Amino acid sequence: MKKIDAHLHLAKIVAGYCRRGELRAVGGGRARWGNGEEFQLFPTNGDYGDDCFLAEQALKIMDRNDVERAVLMNGSMYGFQNMYHEELLEKYPDRFCPSCEVDPFATNHMAALERFLFQKHFHLVKFEVSSGGGLMGCHDPFDLSGARMMEIYKLIEQHKGVVALDVGDIGMESHQTAALLRVSDRCPDLKITICHLLAPSRDKKREWLAELAMLKQANVYFDVAAMPKIMKPDAYPYPETVDYLKMAADIVGTNHLMWGTDAPFAATQDTYEHLTDYLEKSGGFAEAELADIYYNTAKQVYFPG
Repeated sequence: MKKIDAHLHLAKIVAGYCRRGELRAVGGGRARWGNGEEFQLFPTNGDYGDDCFLAEQALKIMDRNDVERAVLMNGSMYGFQNMYHEELLEKYPDRFCPSCEVDPFATNHMAALERFLFQKHFHLVKFEVSSGGGLMGCHDPFDLSGARMMEIYKLIEQHKGVVALDVGDIGMESHQTAALLRVSDRCPDLKITICHLLAPSRDKKREWLAELAMLKQANVYFDVAAMPKIMKPDAYPYPETVDYLKMAADIVGTNHLMWGTDAPFAATQDTYEHLTDYLEKSGGFAEAELADIYYNTAKQVYFPG
């Protein structure tokens, strides 16, 4: 079955920054935050680098798993990869949809964003806004539907592009479902991807289901990247994770869901192979539904040409 990994991270240079300070690679696939915390960022199975993860390494893994294309998300943990993503837009236009990202509190962020969209021809803008590891860990909380962000969304909408948002967990100040609904209403021609399926938790299942129902909008999509990690200690082939995905599909439809891995960090918990095939192994979805989740939805959203 054809697949598009709708949420993959590459890092030519690890230059993360969030509430823990800066993040730098320290070798052996490990990385250290400015506060001294150290963890395994890249798997050590030989498929990934010791201090970076490059497109050529990713393509080998993708080809081995019948993954035709991938969507490259910026992320605060890896640091902005805009310059590297520019290279990949030109080098691998048929394999990757790279994202760009700006800090909306930078003085000249709109000029940078206009360059990315209209000169460099990015299709996707990603914002990791979560209080845990994103912009609201570095800045005071802000309204995702406020004037500062609406100016950005309108520019992306003008470009006929996509905005992807990681809003963190339910309960975080960044988790602003009502604001996302306002953005959907005010920018009807903007495609909006909400990453990690709104990061469900077992003790807030009712709230999560209500949020999905609220955000059942024609222009709102969800990637399911990192769901096996979010649903720990669920184990491969992740039956509880699949149950949550089926609940989501019943509400928003499989034509609004996109499979993704969130590798390489998610692949430190389980192999890319398992993160790729667990939906097929589960038996929880019909072939047509799997085709939507694995390929069709992401093709429509990120590779419309």
